Amino acid sequence: MIVPMKKYAFMVYHKEYDGFLHTLRNLGVVHVKETKSIANYPEIQELTTERKRINTTLQYFKKLNNENKDTVLLPAKDLSKTEGLRWVEKVEALQEKKAQLLAEKQVLLKDIAYMESWGDFSYATLSSLKEAGYIVTFFNCPTSRFAPEWVDKYNAIVINDAQSVSNFITITKEGEPIDIEAERPKMPDRGLEVLRTAYQQLQDNLEQTDNKLKQIAASEYNTLEALDKNLQDEFNYANVQIQTERQADNRLMFLEGWTTKDQAKNLETELDKQSYFFQQLEIQQEDRVPIKLKNNAYSRLFEPLTRLFSLPNYAELDPTPMLAPFFMLFFGLCFGDGGYGLLVLLACTFLKKKFSPDMRPFLSLAQYLGGAAILVGILTGTFFGVALVDVPALKAIKDYFLTTNNLMTLSLVLGLVHIVFSKCVAAYKTKVQKGIKHSLAPWAWVFVIVSLLLVFGLPMMDIQLPQTLIYVCYGIAGAAGLVVLLYNSPGKSIFLNVGSALWATYNVASGMLGDTLSYLRLFAIGLAGGILGGVFNMLAIETTSGLPLVVRIPLMLFVLLVGHGMNIALCAISSVVHPIRLIFVEYFKNSEYEGGGIAYLPFKKTS
Repeated sequence: MIVPMKKYAFMVYHKEYDGFLHTLRNLGVVHVKETKSIANYPEIQELTTERKRINTTLQYFKKLNNENKDTVLLPAKDLSKTEGLRWVEKVEALQEKKAQLLAEKQVLLKDIAYMESWGDFSYATLSSLKEAGYIVTFFNCPTSRFAPEWVDKYNAIVINDAQSVSNFITITKEGEPIDIEAERPKMPDRGLEVLRTAYQQLQDNLEQTDNKLKQIAASEYNTLEALDKNLQDEFNYANVQIQTERQADNRLMFLEGWTTKDQAKNLETELDKQSYFFQQLEIQQEDRVPIKLKNNAYSRLFEPLTRLFSLPNYAELDPTPMLAPFFMLFFGLCFGDGGYGLLVLLACTFLKKKFSPDMRPFLSLAQYLGGAAILVGILTGTFFGVALVDVPALKAIKDYFLTTNNLMTLSLVLGLVHIVFSKCVAAYKTKVQKGIKHSLAPWAWVFVIVSLLLVFGLPMMDIQLPQTLIYVCYGIAGAAGLVVLLYNSPGKSIFLNVGSALWATYNVASGMLGDTLSYLRLFAIGLAGGILGGVFNMLAIETTSGLPLVVRIPLMLFVLLVGHGMNIALCAISSVVHPIRLIFVEYFKNSEYEGGGIAYLPFKKTS
């Protein structure tokens, strides 16, 4: 549900305003109304830039600290912003130095690998030969093109033959022309021994830089985190001052904000104690009221799905409790395998003890989704790719498993139920927002659709209604159809109502067909996952048949682990993406979900 809000206006004398803001921040219950963009205030932009630098450094520190589980983080120290930013600059300089060293390392490794093909020689020797009047020239060419006469004519010496390429040198008198059709490579400016020494020095330098970074990460992480919270408080405080309207020659400070209904009494009591003026205001239709969701422990797990699309606006319903059971069921149908679901459930149960509290709600959600996959796997008779209907021991209950046709029908029926349910939500929302008379047509559409589905849909499933009940359904559909035809736009002319009804009929008929067919993906994806699991089982058995048992068992396990591992990964992706698509497109469209809400973020201290 959406927590009810109250809107307040505050009027404070300018000399008392700082004290008033500190009181508001200590209470931590007022979401300040924002009417001005912070983009026009350089001091706020500077704070944002500084926080980004600190957050980037904190993320880097976190990565370094997580790499070493034995790292002990030192307590936070009280640093000024200037001192903290100096640490950030030091870390940035060390990171830049490390990046340069890594680039130099790649160049050195390349030069060493190349020089190893020429052998270990001294450039000092080449200089001595040059002083004596002899020039050493380096060449390489395909081995097949090396001419033996070069040996006698230019004192050519083959240094290395590798991968059909010959590296060779010539020793000629200074000034003597060399007519050889071969490439003259650009040689490194140092010999192999010097390069190796330089590489070892670079490695030592890299290790020292890494150790410095790790030391700073352990000693300054908590300090920078505390500084970041202080900057967040400074940012929030400055932002509230920007949103304040100054009146009466800047003597009166005017501010608007919202608080939750259950916190309003405490807010009023505290402000009364300190004699600050405030007044409750009526919430207007154009107000962007902040949204705070409040759901039970089960529905709360699905709130990230709502936030992923958009928070509801204050005038509509929280979709989270309504999408939760459908998403869980859709996931189970797409995942489709009871064994996979059991694996997800057990893995998440184990990991909940290992992960931080922030991650546990996501693991709890995955537990529910794994449970749904187990339920669907039991109904369809699929367990790690094994079709339970083919297991001789389960022959007595094989008729209770859902067949492929049953599963396809179930997907379509679920789709129709989901669409009709969403239209009921849309009709109820219209009643809440506009009143009963405006909701009559949406409710009439629900009765028309349900009545016609009962009359024409049930016979397709070999379910026959009594003739009397069929007449009743026709009567309900007819009466509801008249409401749709003549009263879909209350207060408008009958001709406009009829025209709107005809257009709405076309949209509903075409939309229902397309929307319902979208739910076939539940059947198709679940079927594909089950088939792939069976294929990997067959591969593991048939490709290893005839092998000795001591070889066959490890090979079968390898095929099963790799095959089912890939299948689980594919099923997990599909089972999240496609149910989300059905919720975001089919449900939100048919329930006329508007969204666009902003999160309730009260002005309070973060540190």
